Amino acid sequence: MLDTSPLTAAVERFADRLRAMPQSRLQQGAAARALELARELSVRAQALEAPPEGAGAAPAREMPDAGVFVVGDQVAVAGLDLAEALRAAAAEGAPDTAKAPSEMLDEAVRLVERAEAGATR
Repeated sequence: MLDTSPLTAAVERFADRLRAMPQSRLQQGAAARALELARELSVRAQALEAPPEGAGAAPAREMPDAGVFVVGDQVAVAGLDLAEALRAAAAEGAPDTAKAPSEMLDEAVRLVERAEAGATR
């Protein structure tokens, strides 16, 4: 079983920091960066969970912009969804993707860390 705790820890840490940020800081770009991250994590999770091409796969749904005060929750939900999708993909065997679930996990952790660094500087 794939250990996704590095991703869940990074996502929860960033989400907590976003929830604690003042409105002014969120409006200065932190919320936009966080929403961009949430959307990317969501697309990656949906790609892992989608049926194979040609099997009635729906297009990826985009995470809505629900305002600056919910981006922390959006990051948390998208990140935890991706962690679950990665665990499921690893348990089922390698999906038909170019990358292994463990490699996708490492990449997702780096995305979260970069977004957090950019949003909190």
